Amino acid sequence: MQLNAGTAEKLISDMGMSDLPLVEIRPTPSTVAPDWFSKYKQLCHEFMASLTDSAETLAFMNLSQDEFMNIIMGREPPQNISFRFRVPLVWGGKLEIDNLFMCWTFPHSYNMDRFIMSQIGAQTIWLPNPAKKIYLPAHTAGGGDGGNATEDRLAQIGAQIAAERDM
Repeated sequence: MQLNAGTAEKLISDMGMSDLPLVEIRPTPSTVAPDWFSKYKQLCHEFMASLTDSAETLAFMNLSQDEFMNIIMGREPPQNISFRFRVPLVWGGKLEIDNLFMCWTFPHSYNMDRFIMSQIGAQTIWLPNPAKKIYLPAHTAGGGDGGNATEDRLAQIGAQIAAERDM
C-alpha cells in the first residue's frame, strides 16, 4: 500500500509510536553478502559499546545493573531488545553503526515490522528513523516526580566508563 506522509504518521501513531520520526525512501533492491549475519553480529557488539553516550536513555529502560553493563561493554543485549536497520540491507542500507538503532522488541520492533510490511510493493516506503541511537516512546521515558535514582546511578556509571575510554 502506498502511503503519504499523513497516512504514514497516522498509522505509526495508531501503533503507539506517535513521536517516532519517519523517513521516506525509494527502495533500491540490493544484493546482500553471504556473510552479512556474522558482520551484523559484530556490528551489534560495536553498536552496544558506542551507547555510553546514551546512558541516560538506557537508564529509562529499567535495566538491571548487569544488563546495563553488558550493553555498554558490548557483551550481550538483554531479552526483548532489538537492533534494527534504519534502511534494510535489501533496500540499499549499509552495515554501519549509523544505520542501526535499538528499541524494545515487543511491542515497538514488532509494530515497526507490521508498519513496514504493510507498505510492501509501494514505490516509496516510510521507515522508522529515530533521532537517537535508542528509540523509547516519549510516554515511557519519564520518571516520577521525585526523580529516578536508577537513572542517576546508571547515568553516572555510563559517564565513568565513557571517561575511561577517552583516556
